[in-house]
Amino acid sequence: MLPLEGVRVIDLSRALAGPFCTMLLGDLGADVIKVEEPGVGDDSHHWGPPFAGGESAYFMSCNRNKRGVTLNLKHEGGRAALWRLIEGADVLIENFRPGLMARLGFGYEAAKERNPRLIYCSISGFGQSGPEAYRPGYDIILQGMSGVTSLTGEPDGVPVRCGLPVCDILAGMFAEQGILAALHARERTGLGQYVETTLLGATVAALGNYAASYLMSGEVPSRVGNSHPQIAPYDLVRTRDGYLNIAGGNDDIWRRLCAVLELDALASDPRFATNGDRVNNRAVLLPLIEARTTQFSTEELLAKLDTAQIPAGPIRDMRQVMESPQAHYMGLAQTMEHPTAGTIRVVNTPVAYSETPAALRLPPPTLGQHTGEVLRELGFSAETIAAWHTEGGI
Repeated sequence: MLPLEGVRVIDLSRALAGPFCTMLLGDLGADVIKVEEPGVGDDSHHWGPPFAGGESAYFMSCNRNKRGVTLNLKHEGGRAALWRLIEGADVLIENFRPGLMARLGFGYEAAKERNPRLIYCSISGFGQSGPEAYRPGYDIILQGMSGVTSLTGEPDGVPVRCGLPVCDILAGMFAEQGILAALHARERTGLGQYVETTLLGATVAALGNYAASYLMSGEVPSRVGNSHPQIAPYDLVRTRDGYLNIAGGNDDIWRRLCAVLELDALASDPRFATNGDRVNNRAVLLPLIEARTTQFSTEELLAKLDTAQIPAGPIRDMRQVMESPQAHYMGLAQTMEHPTAGTIRVVNTPVAYSETPAALRLPPPTLGQHTGEVLRELGFSAETIAAWHTEGGI
């Protein structure tokens, strides 16, 4: 048994935040029906290269464990099919522009009338209302407007976008959390509800110590490159042949680091006596540390730090990550058979369950791959389905 077996999710979302959320629900066993526009589909179908079997790696990354359906919501048949899906669904998720679902006739109030048990989730960049609700919710825009870009990069350099699509991923994860909580609440009340999250709210919630620092002190955090604003040494350091990350999270680790690097004088230097002292004097401290770390190769230094139980790690590229012994041991990459791309490798679901494990059951669907299958399950006749297809309704 899968954790969400028996739960049906209607996925009307596109790009990343919504599809990532519904993929996580699909991994847990939900029957996710991805609804796309006939002949067009999710924008991410076209975001590449690379492509395999006509599908982009981007689309593949967030659409497994779903069945694909194409419906024209301006056609009577497409609308009828969506209403029947909604009437039998547990969850609907959408990330259209604010107000568009209501204008199409499928807003929350209309859906609630048809299905009072429905969990209706909206994801947007800035919310359904407010002075900036009209802005498009692309990750790069939200990284800038949420403060992430202002924190990323070298102190004397330009602001830098975080390499990960953090705003999209965070919004997708918070949406999943909200949906799961609403499903749990429904077990007690019998009623669905409206769930909303935003890329702005999700990212600000994840600012953590940066946001807390500003709210407590009124001082705007600045870029510190690879360092940590409140811990030192917590840095990228140079080695003889590359780089290494070191996390000196407390005074004991600091003293052990001084011993390994034979920097005994620093351990007793009053400029570096406490973490606060080390943070305030980081500009002096880091060159002194690197004068020693550059005497070792990355492999040599990592071995010494590991022996002394000092938190440290190398900088790996994607090949090194995916082919590492720990990744193989944990099964972080799995293979699936795709109808057009053949054997593909995908990132495994990150949460393990002892009794109800998640599973990679379905490869990402091709555009409209399961339309006929799903419509037949909904009770539509072969003649009706064929007519709608001819008319461009599906």
